[in-house]
Amino acid sequence: MIRFKSPIENINEYQSGAPPKNAIRIETPRTIEKLMKNASPIAIGLCLIMFAAMLGKSLYCQEMVIAPFMIPVGFLIGFCLLIVHEWLHAIVYPKEAEVTIGRLRGRITFVALASYPLTRRRFVLMSLLPFVLGLLPLGLFILGKPEWKIFNGLMFGMAGIGMVSPFPDVYNVLTVLRKAERTDHIMFHQDDLFRVPLEEKS
Repeated sequence: MIRFKSPIENINEYQSGAPPKNAIRIETPRTIEKLMKNASPIAIGLCLIMFAAMLGKSLYCQEMVIAPFMIPVGFLIGFCLLIVHEWLHAIVYPKEAEVTIGRLRGRITFVALASYPLTRRRFVLMSLLPFVLGLLPLGLFILGKPEWKIFNGLMFGMAGIGMVSPFPDVYNVLTVLRKAERTDHIMFHQDDLFRVPLEEKS
């Protein structure tokens, strides 16, 4: 079940499902600020991908391929789609899971919160599915004709938000791939991330 609530004051209220007794905590940053700091190299790498796409297309076409004033418009549309980003996280959870989507009080950060064990593969899908909001406009930017400068600028701006905004999710995925077994289930509980060994999961 997906529900919307804004603003959200306390993440712990919405990620309060008790982990099974055999659950093992995965070491991750305990605050959003620490997570953002640790994941910042991933954000830089994603920005470099965007830069490479722009540079590569410009060199290939040997001309300016965008209308620069459209990039901020694309950013704005991409920002408005952040709620869709969280919805894409939420739809991967089974119907019986309770997922709350909303904006954190005092921030422009949107979140999708749930405490429900997912298989490691499904956890990875849940975390990375919002990349479609970056990959689709990036692909359209790359394929757009050089003379479609307004379209290209719009798509590049949307891709910038869509490609970079999942960087904390990528950090979580890399952490889980390093520290959890393929057969584990993964779940959030309050500020923590847990793995639940399949052979003992009740």
